[in-house]
Amino acid sequence: MIVLLACSEKAPPPPPPVPVTVATVERRPVPFELAATGTVEPLKTVAVQAQVGGTLRRVAFREGQEVKQGQVLFELDARPYRAALDRALAVLARDRAQADNAAQQAARYESLADRQYVTAEQYEEVRTTAAATRANLAGSQAAVDEARLNLQYATIRAPITGRTGSLLVREGNLVRANAIQPLVSINQLRPILVRFALPAPNLPLVQEHLGKDIVVRAEAIGGGEPSEGSLSFIDNAVDTATGTILLKGRFPNDDGSLWPGAFVNVRLQLYVEPNALVIPSAAVVNGQQGNFVFVIQPDSSAATRAVTVSRTAGDFAIVSGGVQEGDRVVIDGQLRLRQGSKVQIKAAADTSRLGAL
Repeated sequence: MIVLLACSEKAPPPPPPVPVTVATVERRPVPFELAATGTVEPLKTVAVQAQVGGTLRRVAFREGQEVKQGQVLFELDARPYRAALDRALAVLARDRAQADNAAQQAARYESLADRQYVTAEQYEEVRTTAAATRANLAGSQAAVDEARLNLQYATIRAPITGRTGSLLVREGNLVRANAIQPLVSINQLRPILVRFALPAPNLPLVQEHLGKDIVVRAEAIGGGEPSEGSLSFIDNAVDTATGTILLKGRFPNDDGSLWPGAFVNVRLQLYVEPNALVIPSAAVVNGQQGNFVFVIQPDSSAATRAVTVSRTAGDFAIVSGGVQEGDRVVIDGQLRLRQGSKVQIKAAADTSRLGAL
């Protein structure tokens, strides 16, 4: 009876193939980047103030409007300054006439003194009077220049090109010269800066590539298309409190996507490794003996290969070790795999759609 039962037992069926997703090991150029979080700041910020006082007669722009350098922003009541200019011009005309008359008289007395028709004291007195009238004329000309400048200041123009902020005064308000509160602020948005900090140990690596075109990319934390600029500033000292070094990137910002005060993700690209061996980061498994990947064999079985990850870039890992270009590695389904497991490839990943390098 025992013999019959033994003969009737069957071997267990082999386990079904494990469905997996695979990707191909590739060689491609990969940038070397340092990541940081940055803050957008305007290239220039101007608090517009009045240089003369008066009643605000007209506001010539809308809040938040883009303005160009030299564009009229405000107009003050210019009548007092126009009257002051007219008075100064009248005084200048009077002093010019007196100076001309004194100069002519001094010329006449000079010829008379040469012929001794007048005394030397009389000639010196006339010369002194002529010099005094010339000084008065210079003072009157300065008063005219000042009055004309004050009249120009009654029309307030944009000192830079940029976007205006909230309007802090209204038509009819009395504006004081050089008041603490500005009339409006203007931020220059094109170009614009992004400030960010890197750990101080990265400084020698950054300095090594100075003089080359160091690319800086900034992307809104919520997502969106990254903006590309260039490194424009490295601070001259390490912040001892944080152990970081401050850097700034300059961006054209033609599309206006970077906004002052916004936080952005920054990637500082120092160089491009031209022929790196890359796999998707999802293929790397962290085991007790180190990192490894599952490689698909010609007989549709999975084999483990130890790899060394030198760095990551986006969704890719730059590796060396047990893989070579063209190998197929598992990027999904590794939890059910072991050495020699049969696999069924359910999809091949399109690595061109992974994060941009």
